[in-house]
Amino acid sequence: MTVVDARQRQRPVLSVGPQRAVNLRPRSVAVLALTSLVGVVAYVWPFLVGDPQAAAGTAHAQDAVVVMALLLPLLVLVTAIELGEGGFDARAVGLLGVLTAAGAALRMAGGGVSGFSPMFFLIVLAGSVLGSGFGFVLGATTMFASAIITGGIGPWLPFQMFGMAWIGAGAGWLPGRGTSAELWVAAAYGAVTGLLYGALLNLWSWPFAAAGAERISYQPGAGLAETLRRYWAFYLATSLGWDLTRAVGTVVMTLVLGPPVLLALRRAAKRAHFVHR
Repeated sequence: MTVVDARQRQRPVLSVGPQRAVNLRPRSVAVLALTSLVGVVAYVWPFLVGDPQAAAGTAHAQDAVVVMALLLPLLVLVTAIELGEGGFDARAVGLLGVLTAAGAALRMAGGGVSGFSPMFFLIVLAGSVLGSGFGFVLGATTMFASAIITGGIGPWLPFQMFGMAWIGAGAGWLPGRGTSAELWVAAAYGAVTGLLYGALLNLWSWPFAAAGAERISYQPGAGLAETLRRYWAFYLATSLGWDLTRAVGTVVMTLVLGPPVLLALRRAAKRAHFVHR
């Protein structure tokens, strides 16, 4: 054994280079793009119809079922493609199950009282280490599993799943992996997405909510500036406090618990041969 080989064997797991643990194949990228397109359409269609407030009593009650019926098979298809083409194997699926269960438990630990959800920091770190595709599927499955456990199943669930899936996917593109700046980058990303998640989730209900509230309700046909002003007022009144708590909590948990979690994720990736030396 050469001196170089000995040094490489002694290299700490936390210093693994910037490569992603699980790389997406082209067909998986296409399916993920299609899945995201379904999510975008689900979010924006109420803004394209004449008067969504006329259906306020059944807001997303019917289309949410359709979105869920499309989302779950697409997630299964991504996993199946990666299994067939070697991107995932049984160990990757096992790790996905473990992290999904851990994320669901963390969401329950947050209690949902203040807006803070410990699940966020795990999704961000896992997506950063294991890649965008893994982060996308993990974000969606974690939200789905936690909703089943807590009884939080409703027309809002597919929109929550898309929001967490996009956060996990975006984490796979974070710079600075394997450097001293990695935790700070992840913490900053967690803070920003903690706010954006709340702003995004508001869109699923805003066109149907606040009917009759002159200053904050959605008004079809209003100009872009007026629509943004009304949405900002709605966001301030309903979500900003919760989202700030989530953002700050994610930063604190990332900086405090991030090093051992990153170490554990990279060890799991190496033992499963996701990252090749």
